[in-house]
Amino acid sequence: MWIYITRRLLWLPILLLMVSAVTFVLGTYGPGDPVRVMLGTKYDEETADRLRSSLGLDRPVIVQYVDYVSGAVRGDFGESLRYRGRSVGTLLASKMWVSFQVNLAAMLVSLLVGLPLGFWIAHRQGTWMDPAAVSFTLILMSIPIMVSIPIVLWGLCLKLSLVPCSGWGGFFDLRIVVPAITMGVPGIAGLARLMRASTLDVFGQDFVRTAKAKGLSESRIDVRHVLRNAIIPIVTILSFSLAGMLTTGFITERLLGIPGVGDFAIQSIFNRDYPVIMAFTIILSTAFVIANLLADIAYSIIDPRIRLS
Repeated sequence: MWIYITRRLLWLPILLLMVSAVTFVLGTYGPGDPVRVMLGTKYDEETADRLRSSLGLDRPVIVQYVDYVSGAVRGDFGESLRYRGRSVGTLLASKMWVSFQVNLAAMLVSLLVGLPLGFWIAHRQGTWMDPAAVSFTLILMSIPIMVSIPIVLWGLCLKLSLVPCSGWGGFFDLRIVVPAITMGVPGIAGLARLMRASTLDVFGQDFVRTAKAKGLSESRIDVRHVLRNAIIPIVTILSFSLAGMLTTGFITERLLGIPGVGDFAIQSIFNRDYPVIMAFTIILSTAFVIANLLADIAYSIIDPRIRLS
């Protein structure tokens, strides 16, 4: 297993170089000019040339890219073109931390409700509760978040006055309830349906029939044989969700006034803030690679029959 992990880690810098190079080229030769965006109505050629020279944007692309990569290796992602005097790392760190907390709350809602619900639905196959529960989860998945947020706000905030209507106060503040519910409910539906399908597949395996033939109790079969094997496909989904926890939805942040990274990333794209876009891309790419690696390791822990080589 350690050989496999080492090989994956050695591929990480190569992958990040490829991702950063593509992003850098697309940002440099794409439509729009960051200098024009920064100057706005005060734009003139002489001022633009001076600003472009001070930012180093008049140098060859390969030189700019090498300088950026050398700084990023040391953890220095440069200075934001939009927010002059502020480092990209400082700007992204605070906003990604907010997004991580919001996504963590939503994931907890999805896991604590979705997995037990899917496992329970699988045990009710053949009864009226099975299609009813599946249909209900499909309805939950079909509700857009821009619809669910006003409904939850109307109920919990306006009518019951249980939580504040907007803003951000941290993970243990009541204002996290609304984004946790609205972002976690679609996850409940998805995880429940996936857990149901995975559990039903395990029910048909030979080792489960053998365990029943030996006279083992239903609860022991569920815990030792069914659950451990049914959870394996879920690990892949959770690994990508783990990587996605560094970013939240643009709509959620706008409607609820959450200072996360989603809205900030969209603004950076429109403002042609190259350093922010590059740093955001590199961080997310790293997170996805590491999350994928953690999923592979988790496979071998959950099911010892799986070996990484």
